[in-house]
Amino acid sequence: MLTKLREAEQKYLHLEASLSDPTVAADPARCAQISKEYKALSPIIDTYRALQKAENDAAEAMQLLEESSDAELRALANEELKSAKETADRLQRELTVLLLPHDPNDEKNVIVEIRAGAGGEEAALFAAVLYRMYTMYATSAGFRCSLLSETPTELGGYRQLAFQIEGEGAYSRFKYESGVHRVQRVPDTESQGRIQTSTATVAVLPEVEEVSVEIDPADLIFESCKSSGAGGQHINKTESAVRLTHRPTGIVVECQEERSQFKNKDKALKMLRAILYDRKQREQDEAIASDRRQQVGTGDRSERIRTYNYPQGRITDHRIGMTLYSLDRFLNGEIGGMIDALATAETAEKLKNQ
Repeated sequence: MLTKLREAEQKYLHLEASLSDPTVAADPARCAQISKEYKALSPIIDTYRALQKAENDAAEAMQLLEESSDAELRALANEELKSAKETADRLQRELTVLLLPHDPNDEKNVIVEIRAGAGGEEAALFAAVLYRMYTMYATSAGFRCSLLSETPTELGGYRQLAFQIEGEGAYSRFKYESGVHRVQRVPDTESQGRIQTSTATVAVLPEVEEVSVEIDPADLIFESCKSSGAGGQHINKTESAVRLTHRPTGIVVECQEERSQFKNKDKALKMLRAILYDRKQREQDEAIASDRRQQVGTGDRSERIRTYNYPQGRITDHRIGMTLYSLDRFLNGEIGGMIDALATAETAEKLKNQ
């Protein structure tokens, strides 16, 4: 670990010097990249330097104990030594976690897709519940949400919808939500009071840059059409909605939420890049599937990750065996505690596999 820390500090000092270089400041793209790397290293270096100070304090206290015969000074030195050692132990544990492999997508914006699964109209209504839950949590956590596409049902549910969540660290918080979500409740349309089990599938895709996924314009079929929705003065008057088809894969994405066709096309391209990037990652992950199955939050969309049981007011996450009896608050966006627990479990798994 010491070697890694010394290498990290050398890189940090180099980046610090680069930020003061006029040639770097004149290149916005390069400056932004260096600033990003510098910011990412800062917590590690700050903790490393705090550890060095704690170790120096412990050494000085030990020296005072060895050299002094004064009872009062020795008592003070003992207290200082104990405190410094406790601080050093804590900082060493923190550094071990900080030095774990970092997901390069963690700081990215995300595109979330929710699709109704088994359960017909009830599944579509549950998809709407999940959408509300995520947007409420995202807003409370300081993220920005924007709807990209939707296929609503007459009863207020969604067959499918996609939305973007923007903000630093969005993927690091939402990545654990990929998978099959199961709901157990009595539908409003059920006259016998029988509990129905339905599902919705959530896919969380990191937003990727153009350089991450190359798309040949010749491979795209671009179609414009009139927006569909509940109505309004801007609906169905202009062909602002966009449908993009990627010839090689057959993937189709649509965006209709903006009044500008140009903005809809830009958002549709972002969705397509995210989907293609996700497919590419999944193909690569097949080679290490056994390792991924041991980790929390693999993102496998066939994996049932959570059950929402309305009669018992219970939420159970099957990956970590965590159960909460606060369903109302959870569905109102208070999901941060569950996400923290999933992140902690993932960190523990990484530490175990080091």
